[in-house]
Amino acid sequence: MPSSVDFSGRPFHFIGIGGIGMSALAYILAKRKLPVYGSDIKSSHITERLQQMGTHIFWRQDASNFEVFEAASNGRSPNGAPELPVSSAVVGTVGTSVATAEALKLNGNGKTAKAVLELPQVVCSTAIHPANAEYRAALDLGCPIFHRSDVLAALIQDYQSIAVAGTHGKTTTSSLIGFMLLAAGLDPTIVVGGEVNAWEGNARLGEGPYLVAEADESDGSLVKLAAKIGVVTNVELDHPDHYDTLDQVIDTFKVFTQNCQTLVGCIDDQIVKDCLKPNVSYSLQPDSGADYTASDVEYGATSTKARIWERGALLGEMELKLLGKHNLSNALAAVAVGRLLGLEFSAIASAIVGFEGARRRFEVRGFHNDILFVDDYAHHPSEIRVTLAAARLRMEGSEKNPKSGRVVAIFQPHRYSRTLTFLPEFAQSFGDADLVVACDIYSAGEPNLGQINGQKVADLIAKEGRQVEFQASLESVSQFLTQNLQPGDLALFLGAGNLNQIIPEVMAFYQAADCPESAHS
Repeated sequence: MPSSVDFSGRPFHFIGIGGIGMSALAYILAKRKLPVYGSDIKSSHITERLQQMGTHIFWRQDASNFEVFEAASNGRSPNGAPELPVSSAVVGTVGTSVATAEALKLNGNGKTAKAVLELPQVVCSTAIHPANAEYRAALDLGCPIFHRSDVLAALIQDYQSIAVAGTHGKTTTSSLIGFMLLAAGLDPTIVVGGEVNAWEGNARLGEGPYLVAEADESDGSLVKLAAKIGVVTNVELDHPDHYDTLDQVIDTFKVFTQNCQTLVGCIDDQIVKDCLKPNVSYSLQPDSGADYTASDVEYGATSTKARIWERGALLGEMELKLLGKHNLSNALAAVAVGRLLGLEFSAIASAIVGFEGARRRFEVRGFHNDILFVDDYAHHPSEIRVTLAAARLRMEGSEKNPKSGRVVAIFQPHRYSRTLTFLPEFAQSFGDADLVVACDIYSAGEPNLGQINGQKVADLIAKEGRQVEFQASLESVSQFLTQNLQPGDLALFLGAGNLNQIIPEVMAFYQAADCPESAHS
């Protein structure tokens, strides 16, 4: 069995291909004309995009998904008879085994028939349980099995790579760096954990030498990645389902640091400064001694402006549309990387001012009935604090909404383990919210051991002096919001689960209030 990922033409099969990290890799491989297949249990715009590229997706996760590979490799149909010719009209039809087997042959993206007919390299994420029937079947067949991080690590070795790590800010920082290289004409390959409108998704394949990748520490797989340039935004305890102590997190980042040729790090974070000792540093503090600093900062309601310095010399002024201190820090990381790659500051600044942000990172979803609807992925106390601070900035200086009303934080806790571990911190993170609407915990596949629930979270937030409403289900949250939001509010949806699913229906209610005549038409 191969011990390394094979990019020469052997097919790939992703179990759970619709996941944000898995789909990005599948996209890159398919764009590189490699045969890509996968499975998932539901369709999404992400899987539809992959299908449009020729990726074959099975809408189940069981052993039968590999029957077609076996049949194709044996030159026989799944029932053991010689394989029959199949018209192109039915190729890829879900539930048609013979058609699917034929699709395997046709989906080689220009590779040899022999490569296409081989048993696939199977790719899994940490979310796939060892008891998963499809995973067990892959083991039994002798398919080479790789973790998602193994494929990313192999891709990183194929390029001059920039890998962005950190407990918070990875998606924004990696997206910003990717956007900067794209704007500079360097045509980068990009793999990130969020969707960006500039490349219409979570990945793009470029023809240039650079790859920008978001490097995930959540399951410890960060240690596999070895980039030309590594970036660490901050280090904090998160993912208590994997890490017991902060020291374990630090050890993981230390290995990543050692694996990278050059480390760019934020020394406003004491752990990064003292434990990782970056080769190139950045800081929001002008007197920090960092290589890249900012001064004369203006945190506005619609943008952030600052003067940027490189080792004590003024580079120039920079503006970004992203709000808050944390995003200025993320932009400094991009400046540091750009300068390492030889870009002029003028090109860097021009790119940064054009970056609109990644989806679900303070993403403005709509403005209806004088209510601003914002979707954000924040699900850790530190992230919630900085995101609410950005919301407060937006409200206090907003010309579009002169009523300057309430910041309404709608919060869905993510994972029982995280919620229980950081319960006191969660309770204290809503200081910039005028009203908190809390719902029950999104499990993300974790078992409910009965130790914590959304009501307890709401009660502790209330003890911190916040006005809190608990609504157990998404349906009741939606109903509460349609009855209680007011003109002038900023409705901020916080969480990494499925809370954002209700945003369209809540907006639709207030959109109808904008145009009452349409409700009667």
